[in-house]
Amino acid sequence: MDFFRFISDRLPRLVWTDFVELFVIGLVVFWIARFLKGTRGARLLRGFLLLLVGGTLVLNLVANIFDLERIKTIYPFFVGGLFASALVAFQPELRRALIRLGAASFFAEASGSLDRTIDEVTEAVETLAKRGIGAIIAFQRSNELGAMIDAGCKLDSELTRELLVTIFWPGSPLHDMGVVIGQGRILAAAVQFPLTDSDDVAPSLGSRHRAAIGLTNETDAIVVVVSEETKTISLVERGEMVRPLTPEQLRAQLRERLGRPPEPPRENEAET
Repeated sequence: MDFFRFISDRLPRLVWTDFVELFVIGLVVFWIARFLKGTRGARLLRGFLLLLVGGTLVLNLVANIFDLERIKTIYPFFVGGLFASALVAFQPELRRALIRLGAASFFAEASGSLDRTIDEVTEAVETLAKRGIGAIIAFQRSNELGAMIDAGCKLDSELTRELLVTIFWPGSPLHDMGVVIGQGRILAAAVQFPLTDSDDVAPSLGSRHRAAIGLTNETDAIVVVVSEETKTISLVERGEMVRPLTPEQLRAQLRERLGRPPEPPRENEAET
């Protein structure tokens, strides 16, 4: 009884700001959990939350109740070290978040130009799928892919179905990796897109599909993939894949998705 009376006497020391602090931390943790859902960072998050809740919040609460001055003194250093460790542990996720904030010029084309772009891509994809030639084509939107384009082969050429088929034709110097399209032009070929590291990706999907998911999780690009094994056509946006598609279904999907303002990338890494 004395113990419970001791605790109850000290509870009034907790002011309303303590509860506001807990609420804010809860919101931040919830946002981070959604952002990391489906990634390897989600496993790290569980350990981080254990330290955050058990090693900081509870520690601070106990120190205040029992007037543990030494623990109160080292508490700020403990929290600082914990968050410094988090910066290192979650470096890939932080990089992705910064990329998402770097919105630039929009994929804004007149409707006639957009229709032509979609028609050229659809016709090329149909030809590639019929012949079982793998391809990955990314439509750059509000998040510019400048760093990836710089690392690939810059073209900035007119978009035609013949050129797209030629780029991905087996034996072509540019057939590996992807093509980036922007403003109705082929901006670059042989572009390396980031592979997703999600554990939720189906084992049957190859590197092109993983790259499409990885890119669309980090940016608002829309990616078309042709599988050389199954000859199927896939469309990926915000980490979500739609497959298989016929050429006409692909055309309709591209018109719908490219005709509306781009949405922010998904806060989780839904992978296929």
